[in-house]
Amino acid sequence: MSTRRRIAVLLLTVSAAGLGVWNQSEGFEPKAMIPTKGDVPTLGLGSTKYEDGSPVKMGDTITRPRAEQLARNLMRQDEQRFAETIPGVTLWQDEYDVYVDFIGQYGIGNWRTSTMRKKLLVSEYRAACDALLAFRKAAGFDCSTPGNHRCPGVWDRQLARHKKCLAAE
Repeated sequence: MSTRRRIAVLLLTVSAAGLGVWNQSEGFEPKAMIPTKGDVPTLGLGSTKYEDGSPVKMGDTITRPRAEQLARNLMRQDEQRFAETIPGVTLWQDEYDVYVDFIGQYGIGNWRTSTMRKKLLVSEYRAACDALLAFRKAAGFDCSTPGNHRCPGVWDRQLARHKKCLAAE
């Protein structure tokens, strides 16, 4: 019999591995750019805004150390908002990392209305993992379309999140 137990979300923070996955998935961009058609300006390690909520604008630049600081600060904000949306929920560390990574890409608004959140609130962990696969679009385009050259990384990232989430079960 396993003694392994999920941990209260309020006690978790993104692991070093989770932060590493974010940094690798986003890659470093010193100048603001539009990552996929229809997206908003992004710079550093995938940041679309600054700590005060002001948006990244085309022409903005950032150093790698500042990009790392900004990414950590924004992730801390996301973690706090995330925890507030799922009171009493317990997760494995890998599940936590996956969902915070999702929020970093898709935003807390999408998280709040997601099936993932609804399933976690009723302890349906596998269904919550599977609900990750519903998020496959960028600017209305289905990134899971075979042969897609517009946003293949969006779908690849969701598949990786889904795999990691299921492996935690």
